[in-house]
Amino acid sequence: MVVDKPARLITASDKTGDATLLELARAYHFARQAPGKKGYLVPLHFLDRPVSGVVMFALSSKAAARLSEQFRKGQIHKTYRAVVEGAASSSELHTVDSYLLKDRDHNLTKVVPAGTAGAKASTLTYRSLGRKGPLSLLEVRPKTGRSHQIRVQLAQSGMPIYGDVKYGASSMWKHQIALHALTVTFTHPVAKTPVTVTTPPPAIWQSIWPGVLDV
Repeated sequence: MVVDKPARLITASDKTGDATLLELARAYHFARQAPGKKGYLVPLHFLDRPVSGVVMFALSSKAAARLSEQFRKGQIHKTYRAVVEGAASSSELHTVDSYLLKDRDHNLTKVVPAGTAGAKASTLTYRSLGRKGPLSLLEVRPKTGRSHQIRVQLAQSGMPIYGDVKYGASSMWKHQIALHALTVTFTHPVAKTPVTVTTPPPAIWQSIWPGVLDV
């Protein structure tokens, strides 16, 4: 099952005790079951609280194992949209390679030198889809799935995500950031057919990028 997570809703429980996407998905899935059946449902990946877009859930242990293996092998592909401060140097495809280290005490990820203990190699590509004044719209494809990876690596490239003051944006934006998981492509764990699910950015993005839903 693939669902569209709104910004500000956490994927799974944390120390805040706030409502979660996982709880809502399980309630929906439970309501579809025959009497006495609870239904299996587990998240396969997570999105940060201020990020919106597609999140995948497995509906059986076999599906969870097969899809998790696809993630490990880099066979599941995700595409994001991001509105950033600044401009890409061109519309060509750009690659960013970094070593990232997560500071769990402060929930912050940093770029560190290669060889730093605990650091993980991280790669993404991006290309510019247009520019409006001080902002640019990017298509982003992470090749690895590190915590806060897109946010950190775009900031590293001089283009912090709009609203993401944690990683260098100039101002906040309605308690969310302009990063949206647009598509996910995977192989169905039972039918073995390719599947692509797409969900457009939230309508509120029109306030900072008119026409974004048509890009």
